[in-house]
Amino acid sequence: MTGQELDKSVRQELQSLPKTLAEDVARNLVMVARLLDTEAEQAYAYAKVAFRLASRVAAVREAVGFAAYSTERYAEALAEFRAARRMTGSVELWPVMADCERGLGRPERALAMAGEPEVQKLDRAGQVEMRLVAAGARRDMGQADAAVVTLQSPELASSAVHPWTARLRYAYADALVAVGREDEARDWFAKALEADQNGATDASDRLAELEGVHFVDALDPEAEDAEDAEDAEDLAEDARPEESGSEESGSEESGTEAAPAQPIDPSAFLDNPFKEPAPADDAKPEDERPEDDRPADKRSEEDDNRPDNA
Repeated sequence: MTGQELDKSVRQELQSLPKTLAEDVARNLVMVARLLDTEAEQAYAYAKVAFRLASRVAAVREAVGFAAYSTERYAEALAEFRAARRMTGSVELWPVMADCERGLGRPERALAMAGEPEVQKLDRAGQVEMRLVAAGARRDMGQADAAVVTLQSPELASSAVHPWTARLRYAYADALVAVGREDEARDWFAKALEADQNGATDASDRLAELEGVHFVDALDPEAEDAEDAEDAEDLAEDARPEESGSEESGSEESGTEAAPAQPIDPSAFLDNPFKEPAPADDAKPEDERPEDDRPADKRSEEDDNRPDNA
């Protein structure tokens, strides 16, 4: 990175500085441009370094303004944009200055700026930006229907595609949703998607939302955990009827309730401690006790000779 990556007009502004200083400022401004859309806080830090080195260069003040705007430091951004405008006399920052007023909670001021003569001096892209800001101010003030009307313009009706076309169509579709005109909004989100060659909007997601389609991020661990939990619940619900059915089937097959546990004869462990002991004879029902296989006369004789009967 040498600083030569900057626009030619910015490099010309830096020529008023000593060479070494100009190179340092240029490198910081390059970093601001690279990080502004992805790492706004880091871009703001580089912009502040450039500001300390060359606060009297309009391009530096503008860079600080955009970095502050991206980090929602709207008061600071507005002050820097005003400073840059005084230095250059240009009106190109007028729309973003009006949007800073919105950020500060003053949509009426933004709307007033949309009617100032400076707007007529803007190029076509600038006028579209001003229209977007004005529509946003209308919605901030609760005037959703007026926001729809504000965005209706020849630029919106044109079939030609410009860098601002996708954002204009998207804003119009979003405004239509706000007033309950979802069928029309679906068409305009589709048109915004056609013009959005760089993916600057989430028109595809909004269109899918209106169509009733929901996407799950496969790389999102929270979404994956939630999906696993839902699958587990579904499996549990599917298993419940089967378990219930098996229990009923088991009861029907047995026909009787399970018999209560029988007491165990401890002496049964003496011959083989690893053998499952059998219930004691006195615990068995009478009809399950072994019958005496001695002859009847033998049983009578032996019973008579027992010591208890002597």
